[in-house]
Amino acid sequence: MASTAAARRYANALFSLATEQSELPLVREQLGGMARLFDENPELRRRLFQPLHPVAERRAVLDGVGQRGGLTRSVRNFFSFLIDQRRMIDFDGIHAEFERLADEAAGRLRAELRSASPIDDQQRQRLTAALARRTGKQIDLTVHVDPTLLGGAIATVGGMVFDGSLKTQLTQLRSTLMKGNMQAMSASQD
Repeated sequence: MASTAAARRYANALFSLATEQSELPLVREQLGGMARLFDENPELRRRLFQPLHPVAERRAVLDGVGQRGGLTRSVRNFFSFLIDQRRMIDFDGIHAEFERLADEAAGRLRAELRSASPIDDQQRQRLTAALARRTGKQIDLTVHVDPTLLGGAIATVGGMVFDGSLKTQLTQLRSTLMKGNMQAMSASQD
C-alpha cells in the first residue's frame, strides 16, 4: 500500500517515539496485531475508521480493544490521536511506513519476487543471498506466482526492479535484432 504524506508523518512520529522509549519491537508487534485485527474484523474497522461514528464512541471502542489486547500507553495514545485528527483512515499507510522504517533501522529490506512458476527452497535461498550481496542488506523475500508472466521472474527490492522475465528478454532480443538489421541495411546502402 502506498503511503500518503500524512501517513509518513504519523509513522515517523510514532517511530521516533518508539525508538526514544526503547519500545520499537513492542510497538511494531502491537501495530501488526492491530492490522490483523482490523483485517479480520471488518465491523471493527468500519466503526473505528469512519468518522460517521462520534469520537467518544470510537475512543471507547478503541480503549476496550487496547486494554484487552494489552496495548502500551503510547500505542493507545497514538490511536486516540489518530481518531481525534480523523486519520484512522490512514492506518494502513502508517503501518506500512512504520514497517519500512523499522526494517531500515534493522538493516533489512523487503523484496518481492513475481515468478512465472513456483520456486523451491534452494532457489529461494540463492536468490535471497544474491539480493543481499547486491544491496548490502538483509533480505526478507516474499514470493508470488504470477501466471501473467510467460517465464522468468521480476524481483522488486526497495526502489529497484530486477526484470528477468521472458517477455523483457524477448523484447531486448527483438531490439538487438532490429538494431542489427538497421545497421546491416545501412551498410549495404553505402
